[in-house]
Amino acid sequence: MLDYLGAHMSIAGGLHHAPERGAQAGCGVIQIFTQNSNQWRGKMPGDADIALFREQWQTAGLHDIVCHDIYLINLAAAPGEVRDKSLAAFREEMERCARLGISKIVMHPGSHLGEGEETGIRRIVEAFDELFAAVPDYRGEVLLETTAGQGTNLGYTFEQLRAIIDGSTCPDRFAVCYDTCHTFAAGYDITTREGYERVFAEFDRIIGLERLQCFHINDSKKGLGCRVDRHEQIGQGAMGLEGFRFLMNDPRFVRIPKILETPKGDNDEMDAVNLRTLRKLVDAAA
Repeated sequence: MLDYLGAHMSIAGGLHHAPERGAQAGCGVIQIFTQNSNQWRGKMPGDADIALFREQWQTAGLHDIVCHDIYLINLAAAPGEVRDKSLAAFREEMERCARLGISKIVMHPGSHLGEGEETGIRRIVEAFDELFAAVPDYRGEVLLETTAGQGTNLGYTFEQLRAIIDGSTCPDRFAVCYDTCHTFAAGYDITTREGYERVFAEFDRIIGLERLQCFHINDSKKGLGCRVDRHEQIGQGAMGLEGFRFLMNDPRFVRIPKILETPKGDNDEMDAVNLRTLRKLVDAAA
């Protein structure tokens, strides 16, 4: 039986190709964009496309498929064109996922662009209260991704993520995607046993481990607390292997999707290398 490790898969040629690509790469879970990630508007799949995607998902035997929203979206933006486009794009994302049967949408909370963290968080909360009401067909969760805190990006502390959840009229609709590179860059050190236990105890106290519904598994090119978002191959960056060893052997997270977002390299061969590295870290006794 496949584990819950996987990678981000291309949808080139159609959404239905992603599950097969994931299975061929040895993934138990995958992450996809449901549209071109560099465009504001995407195509809404028709009934035939939906049926084919669901069929291929079942055939591939994947445990889960996670969606990532497009990077253009900024729900912390001030009223205006960017906010309007962001709301429309995320609404479309929710509608597509509802049709595809995807129940986890990972998203970067947003950037306050100099207007302050409190203002940015309030705008994110207001955006989601509007979106949840506008798309009742999407019954899944929005996974707030931990960020490195580069520039004016929000979501680099557990407290900020909790503030978004608590501020919403629909707190039960939120979960968290823990990005190992981002949180390390934000100052959360899981590379020692003591640090690992401390970080996840803090996560549990502030957010609750039951809300941790996905991992992005990435090493970091830069050091602890650098606030710079630069992914690296597993074990080849500033984090090393020990933190990933702890994570891969933590019984609390066995069935939580763990998605690689490491640099792909030529022909995506690095996914296989990184998956192999992570699987070798699993204690056979566990």
